[in-house]
Amino acid sequence: MKQTPRISADIILDTSGLSCPLPLLKTKKILDSLESGQILKVICTDPGSKEHIPNLGLRNGSSYLGMEHTDDDTLIYFIKKD
Repeated sequence: MKQTPRISADIILDTSGLSCPLPLLKTKKILDSLESGQILKVICTDPGSKEHIPNLGLRNGSSYLGMEHTDDDTLIYFIKKD
């Protein structure tokens, strides 16, 4: 399996255990508060986030940098505020 490069995040948001729409709402709130160039790491266990979190970054004037999927079904997203 191809390993994704490690991304250093400025802010980490852990939404583990939360169901939609809470991970999305919390991610949006943090993204709105970031300064240009900062990177947000979002830790999520909600499978529905696969559709919502990447699109939020794009709609919010930010860059979606990618996702990691861990062995315990945790999803980790990286979004850079532009």
